[in-house]
Amino acid sequence: MTGTSAKLGTRRSTMATSQSQVVADAITERTGRKVELSLITSFGDVTKAHLTQLGGTGVFVNALRDELESGGIDFAVHSLKDLPTTPVEGLVLAAVPERDDHRDALCARDGLGFDDLPAGSKIGTGSPRRVAQLRLARPDLVFVPIRGNAETRLGKVGSGELDAVVLAHAGLGRVGRQEAVTDVFEPEVMLPAPGQGALAVECRDERLAGDLGFLTAVDHPGTRLATVAERTVLAELEAGCAAPVGAYAEYENGQLSLRANVVATDGGEAVRRQGTVEIPSPEDIEAAVGLGRDLARRMIAEGADRIVADAFAERDEA
Repeated sequence: MTGTSAKLGTRRSTMATSQSQVVADAITERTGRKVELSLITSFGDVTKAHLTQLGGTGVFVNALRDELESGGIDFAVHSLKDLPTTPVEGLVLAAVPERDDHRDALCARDGLGFDDLPAGSKIGTGSPRRVAQLRLARPDLVFVPIRGNAETRLGKVGSGELDAVVLAHAGLGRVGRQEAVTDVFEPEVMLPAPGQGALAVECRDERLAGDLGFLTAVDHPGTRLATVAERTVLAELEAGCAAPVGAYAEYENGQLSLRANVVATDGGEAVRRQGTVEIPSPEDIEAAVGLGRDLARRMIAEGADRIVADAFAERDEA
């Protein structure tokens, strides 16, 4: 081990601390630097409001960013899908570790798969994106807004209050609850949230150029490239993590492929696009931005921005 411990800021939830510890261990293994977790409570952790009412974006990250700016912590770890796409002056994405499973997962009673759920089954999720895409596939199901940690949501299935819940597959793995999964949604059925399954390591920009340069040791260029393309779609649509926008990119053999969709929350309308670009080096971030921007603009031409605006209007009226 070398030097004093670096302070990693993380939310207090089991999922957040688990994923932050994974990053801390990876940093120590690759650089020899000691890392100490600093537990921070965010507004998103204490409010009882549904994320759709709050707008979603930023409610889990602002407290960590405040600590970064005040110097209370050295760097922070976020779920990338929770991170707003608008840059914050003075802060930089130091690393995007290799992505875990990007897919969404169903956790249903009696081990049922999605296609086996009886008509009228109650499905819990706090995500308009999930509701929109699942309602498109199964309009005969009832979708119930819920929030809380994974254990709380799974408990609603165990108690019989709900027939199933939908959660991120990677998150269930991080809290050791993969045995609850009864079905997994491939991107062909449901596109994940932009950045889903990936983590973000954030710090002050001047410190990345200085004493925190070791954070780049856990960066995964292929994951960063793919998630930049996904998040560019979100930014171009001027949408946040509470919007019904799905996107997933893969980088393989010098080629970046991207799929994205926007689905009306009632499942009645959808805009889908996909594109591919040759990128010999995963360091070519601008090419990923270009692909995401081009895809988003083609989707806007087909009415995707209107669907997003309608979803926000429905949220504000709720």
